[in-house]
Amino acid sequence: MDKLIITVTVDSTMSYPGNPHCPPTENVGAVSAEYIRAVNAGASITHIHGVHVLDREMQADGRRLSRTDYEGWKKLQALINAGCQARPIMQFGIASARTEEKLRLMELHPDMMAIAFNAHDEFFQPDPAFAANEMYASHPRDELETYSRAALEKGVKVEVEAFHTGALWNLEFIAKMDLLPEPIWTTLFLGWPGGSWTPPTPRGLVYMVDCLPAGRKINWNVSVMDPATQWKILPQVIAMGGHVRVGWEDNPYLEDGTLAQTNALLVEKIIRIAREIGREVATPAEARAIIGLPAR
Repeated sequence: MDKLIITVTVDSTMSYPGNPHCPPTENVGAVSAEYIRAVNAGASITHIHGVHVLDREMQADGRRLSRTDYEGWKKLQALINAGCQARPIMQFGIASARTEEKLRLMELHPDMMAIAFNAHDEFFQPDPAFAANEMYASHPRDELETYSRAALEKGVKVEVEAFHTGALWNLEFIAKMDLLPEPIWTTLFLGWPGGSWTPPTPRGLVYMVDCLPAGRKINWNVSVMDPATQWKILPQVIAMGGHVRVGWEDNPYLEDGTLAQTNALLVEKIIRIAREIGREVATPAEARAIIGLPAR
């Protein structure tokens, strides 16, 4: 079993807008400091959202997604790389951005970039005092092909975001085109609210893992957006050989229901769990080798 790779994502402005500890995305100094603390605590992958703004209404293209600020992403990337004790794997998130914006972000040469391999249908309102944040977009297979082909040409590894098993069917469809070099990296999302929801339960996890395409080398990672079950499911992920994603975006709460004042606390907790189970945690350099990325 490979060492455990920990991904951290600190931006909860969409998923938990009431989190008082989370700075706005445009405060790149404060956001980068959170990533740096988390990497120095033991995370290997920084899943960053950069500076972005959510469409408040459905747009003419039939989508309600995020708009990216290229220079803001560039500055955040530089600050994180400069501040960490060991250079982390830089994974650009914002799978909810439009294809043309994501293709431009590839010019910043991240190690990995995310794209949802199923339609976006997300609804975030954990606190009724805040208006719901919603995202909608289809991601047809020709878009997945265009994106994966561009990533391959630019030396960027695709993070396949899988919110339900249809995304895994699309993964195999694109992999047959030789556009997803193995080992493929996919993140399985459990408990994310909206029309792409998969239940955050042990059976839901096993079902998703069982539906991974057979015969391919796939590293699977798990994100659980459900405070009531996350700390119960992630130990199962670790024991099964998967990798984990933690941070304010997914679940800003510790097991006792209190908000984690920093993302480093969430990373440190998952490290303690892994070691109790008997699984060591990968350094950024070791994670690169497992994922199939060139050394930095």
